[in-house]
Amino acid sequence: MTGIGRREWLLLGALSILWGGSFLFVGIAVKTLPPLTVVAARVALAAAALWLFILAGRRAVPKSGAVWASFLGMGLLNNAIPFSLIAFGQTQIAGGLASILNAMTPIFTVLVANALTADERLTPLRAAGVALGFAGVVVMVGWEALGGIGGATMGQLAILGAALSYGLASVFGRRFRRLGVDPVATAAGQVTASSAILLPLALLIDRPWALPAPDAGTIAAVVALGLLSTALAYVLFFRVLAAAGATAISLVTFLIPPSAIVLGWLVLGERLAPQHFAGLGLILAGLAAIDGRLARLAAGRRAA
Repeated sequence: MTGIGRREWLLLGALSILWGGSFLFVGIAVKTLPPLTVVAARVALAAAALWLFILAGRRAVPKSGAVWASFLGMGLLNNAIPFSLIAFGQTQIAGGLASILNAMTPIFTVLVANALTADERLTPLRAAGVALGFAGVVVMVGWEALGGIGGATMGQLAILGAALSYGLASVFGRRFRRLGVDPVATAAGQVTASSAILLPLALLIDRPWALPAPDAGTIAAVVALGLLSTALAYVLFFRVLAAAGATAISLVTFLIPPSAIVLGWLVLGERLAPQHFAGLGLILAGLAAIDGRLARLAAGRRAA
C-alpha cells in the first residue's frame, strides 16, 4: 500500500456514500425485478453514461488487446460476479447481515494482496486494524443482525463470495496504473465488459420483456444504481486504487455502514444510538492502524 493521503480519504468517504446507497437501491429493485436483470441494467446504464462522458470530453479510448482482456477480467471479478451474488443474497437475507458479511472484503483483500503482491504485505498492525474495523461494523450495525447467521445459508455464502471477488478484483486492478489507462476509461471498459457478459444472460434467462412493467420507484432505483453507485463510483474507485493500492480501496466497506447511518440521521431524522458511536470509534481505530498513523504516533512518542 503506497499510503493514503487526505485526498484519498475524501474519495473513500464519497465512495462509501455511493456504495452505501447501492444496498438500498438493490433492495428496492429486486422486489419487482429479477436480480440478474437488475445487475445487467445497472452495468449497461453505467457503460452508456461513461462512454458518453469520454466521447464528450474527447478522452483517449484504449485500443490494446491486452488492456481489453484486462477489462474483461476486471468486469468479471468486480462487477458480474459480485453484483449478481449480492443481488441474489439480498433476496435471502436482511440488509444488516449483508453489510456485515460484505465487510469481509478488506480481510480477503489483505490476504490476497499478501499472497500475490510484494508491496502490500500482511503486518501484525495491519491485521489488527482489519480486525478492529470489522468489529466496528458488527457493533455499529448491531449484534442482533448476527442472529440471521445459519438461516439462509446460500444467501450468506453469496455475499461472502462477492466479498472474496472484490478482494481479488482490488489486486487485479492494480495493473491498470502500469498499463497507463485513465481511471475513467478503466471504469468504462470494466462495465462494458460486464454488460457484454450480463445482458445476454439476462435476456436469455429472465426474458425481461415478458415481465410486468416496473413502477417509477423501481426505475429510479435502477437508474441511481447505474449512474451513481456504478458509473461515478468506479471512477472514484480506480483513482484511489491507482494512488493508494488494493488494501486502501477495500477499506471503503468499513466506511459504508457509518455513511448509511449518518445519512439516515441527516435525511430521515433517525436516532444515533451509543452503539453507533462505539462502532465508529472501532472503525476509525482500525483505519488508523492500517493507514500507519498509530505506528507513526507511537514512534513519535518513543522518540520524545
